Amino acid sequence: MDGEKKERLETLVAPFGREIRLDDVLFDSGMRLMRITIREGKRFTQFDIDAPTAEAWAQVMKLWAEREQAREGQGR
Repeated sequence: MDGEKKERLETLVAPFGREIRLDDVLFDSGMRLMRITIREGKRFTQFDIDAPTAEAWAQVMKLWAEREQAREGQGR
């Protein structure tokens, strides 16, 4: 897109052939957001989030991952 500078932070391979791309996007206005792009086959879903949203999302994902790993360790 015009008016933005993008830096790829990470590309993750997810189950069922999905790909998740995380980009740091700096807009000409000075606003900086994280762009999440999810590829499912030929379909792409893209959205931009701010730092507080990214932090809240990360915390929820971390708690879920820790809980699931604990369950796996207990044999469910």
